[in-house]
Amino acid sequence: MADPLPPLRDVIAAHGLAARKSLGQHFLFDLNLTGRIARAAGAIGEGSVIEIGPGPGGLTRALLEAGARQVIAIERDDRAIAIQQEIAAAYPGRLEILAADALEIDASTLGEAPRRIVANLPYNISTVLLLNWLRRAEAFESFTLMFQAEVVDRLAAAPRSSNYGRLSVITQWLCDVRPLFNVAREAFTPPPKVLSTVVQITPRPQPLAPARMETLERVTAAAFGQRRKMLRSSLKSLGNPDALLSAAGLEPTKRAEEIDVEGFCALARAVDELAG
Repeated sequence: MADPLPPLRDVIAAHGLAARKSLGQHFLFDLNLTGRIARAAGAIGEGSVIEIGPGPGGLTRALLEAGARQVIAIERDDRAIAIQQEIAAAYPGRLEILAADALEIDASTLGEAPRRIVANLPYNISTVLLLNWLRRAEAFESFTLMFQAEVVDRLAAAPRSSNYGRLSVITQWLCDVRPLFNVAREAFTPPPKVLSTVVQITPRPQPLAPARMETLERVTAAAFGQRRKMLRSSLKSLGNPDALLSAAGLEPTKRAEEIDVEGFCALARAVDELAG
C-alpha cells in the first residue's frame, strides 16, 4: 500500500525533532535505503519485528509498507513517540509503541515468534545491545542492524586479522554474520563522522562448539585484553595458564588473534572443568 503519511521532513518540522547527540541520534531520510533495509529483513509478514530507537519513523514506515505483520518500536524520546503514534493510527493494529530504554527491555519476550530485530541502532550503545540479545539468541530469527562500519568489520573478522577480537568470537560462536551494504554519511541528518554498514546476523541452530557464554566472555576478555602477549601470559588471571592451555589443546606461545572460535570454546570449557 502507498504510505498515507506526510514526507519525513515535514513530520520532523511539525514536531521539532532535532537529533540529540546524547541519544546517539542520526536520522535516516532516504526512503530507498529504509526500504532496502526492510526488504533485507526477510519474511516480516509473520511473527514480530522489533525496532530500536525509531526516531522520525522512516524505517518504521518502510517495515509496515513492506508488509510487517507487527512492529514493536522501542523509543525513549518523547518527541519521537508522538510521531510513532501518528504512524500507528495510519496502520491500525500493526504498530506497538514501547516508551522505554532498550537497554532495560528483554526483547526476547516481546511479540510473537519468529522475532526479528531491525534497527538503525544508536551507535553509543549498539554493541551493548547486541551482546544482550545474543544471551538469548535462540529467541530470535535474525538481526538486521546498522552499525558503524568498523563495528561490522569486527563482527565479521576472521582469526589472524587486526579486527578479530572479543566481539568477533562471541557473535560468530552463536550466529552467522553477513555484511550487506554500506550507507554513506550523507544519508543521515546530522551526518555521523563515520561510514555505516547494514549487517544480517542470523542465530545458528546450535552454537559452533559447547561453552558457557559467561566463561567465554571472561576468556576472551583476558586474552584480547593483552592481545600482543602470548596466551601463557595473557591468561594468568584465569588460573594456571599452562594447565588451561594443555587441557584446551592450544599452544602457549600463540596469541589471542591466532585462536579460532572453536579454540576459545575449548579454552572456556577447560576453565570450567578445572574450576569445578
